[in-house]
Amino acid sequence: MNEFDISILWADVRGRLSDFRFYHSQCVAEEAKKLAGRYGWDPALAYIAGAAHDIMKEQPREEALAFFEANGVSLTPLEKRCPKLWHAMAGEVYLRRHYPLPEEIYGAVRWHTTGRENMTLPEKILFVADFVSADRDYPGVEDMRVRAQQSLASAMEEGLRFTIEDLAKDCRPIHPDTLAAYNQVLIDEKERINV
Repeated sequence: MNEFDISILWADVRGRLSDFRFYHSQCVAEEAKKLAGRYGWDPALAYIAGAAHDIMKEQPREEALAFFEANGVSLTPLEKRCPKLWHAMAGEVYLRRHYPLPEEIYGAVRWHTTGRENMTLPEKILFVADFVSADRDYPGVEDMRVRAQQSLASAMEEGLRFTIEDLAKDCRPIHPDTLAAYNQVLIDEKERINV
């Protein structure tokens, strides 16, 4: 990738997010960079993905729906009922329109909330970084941080399990991509052990 001026992206992110969410983005960028160095992705690209991952997170509902319509994004019936997922979808589209970035960054932003079957290394790194960034303080985060240092697969499994259980206990819909990601992680782990 040619010289990318991260300060332009950070200014854009800063202008779109609250102090709380901007700080979270800074923390995720740092964590993604660390995990990338540990697991074999370019830390500079991981940092960009972390910086950008929530760029559309605080877009008002009506603006988000208008953005999707203007950009030809069709939401499934489940996605229409789950606005918390919208920012990842909108973020990918927005970044594609405004920033010439490597494909792997767009994918990492797109799948950082739901996950999906056959996730790439960059997608896994951003997914986990979002769970274990320094600003996170949910019950179990320390265990997640240990897992993230030991095994990306272990952290993915725990993060997806946490997501599924959290949604299920509140009777909220679970995106099929999240279930597919969880099943894939379990299948891959079982196959690795039984080789």
